[in-house]
Amino acid sequence: MTDAVLLQTVDEDVIARRGVWATVRRRVLFWLPLAVLAVLLLMALVPQLFTSADPRACDISASARPSSPGHPFGQDLQGCDVYANVVHGARASLSVGLVCTLIALVIAVGVGTVAGYVGGWADSILARLTDVFLGFPFLLGAIVVLNSLGKRSVLSVSLVLAVFSWPTLARMVRTTVRATRDAEYVQAAKAMGFPTTRILSHYVLPNAIGPVLAVATLTVGGVIVAESTLTFLGLGLRAPSISWGLQLATAQSRFQQAPHTLIYPAIFLAATVLSLITLGDVLRDAVNPKGRS
Repeated sequence: MTDAVLLQTVDEDVIARRGVWATVRRRVLFWLPLAVLAVLLLMALVPQLFTSADPRACDISASARPSSPGHPFGQDLQGCDVYANVVHGARASLSVGLVCTLIALVIAVGVGTVAGYVGGWADSILARLTDVFLGFPFLLGAIVVLNSLGKRSVLSVSLVLAVFSWPTLARMVRTTVRATRDAEYVQAAKAMGFPTTRILSHYVLPNAIGPVLAVATLTVGGVIVAESTLTFLGLGLRAPSISWGLQLATAQSRFQQAPHTLIYPAIFLAATVLSLITLGDVLRDAVNPKGRS
């Protein structure tokens, strides 16, 4: 009986994954943001493919000069090429979003899985711990911590943002694990004497992690916006780092005289966040059976 249940579960899991793929592959709103993000990721990894200009080579005599031959986006207040800074700034902005979300996801999966699967006192303790972190407003907590740091790098900013990002994901992991732990195939695996680690890795997490990963995609976009906001306020990355947030912070004082210094990095930032949010919405609808059509 238990073997049959486990085999049936494997078949159902394969069918469900095929159903998700069959749903998303027919949607333009899946491929379009995916293409945009692929280009941006390539830009972050190999910026030399998009520009040969040095983002730190500046000519102060060309301060705030608009678009010109060799400088399609114009030059910023220091006379640096805006296009080169936008291209090279993609690495820091995307890195903060991805690293922060990855760290938050690891913490959330660990905490949420223990709380949801073990239950009892472990669930109570971890739930109170999650509530403590949820009690801190996301941006306010990040501002307080970052304000006390001397050096701010991509890793340090990512860690600080991850500290205040994981509780929401942890609650979702806990909910999905609790919904999965009482399933027939999990009970069958327990009856067959499988170790807890195997049950979690083979039967619980693969069936519970889908909705969490979809929401994690949305988290990346939110973190990128948060990093840009903090940098704009002077509390995020600092020069000589290059990021879209730093470009926006530098351009704000001369927006009326040189709007191009703010518009172009803002466009790339908006395109990135919009693509991530759209992709996350599509994936979230796909992994939810009620969202399939």
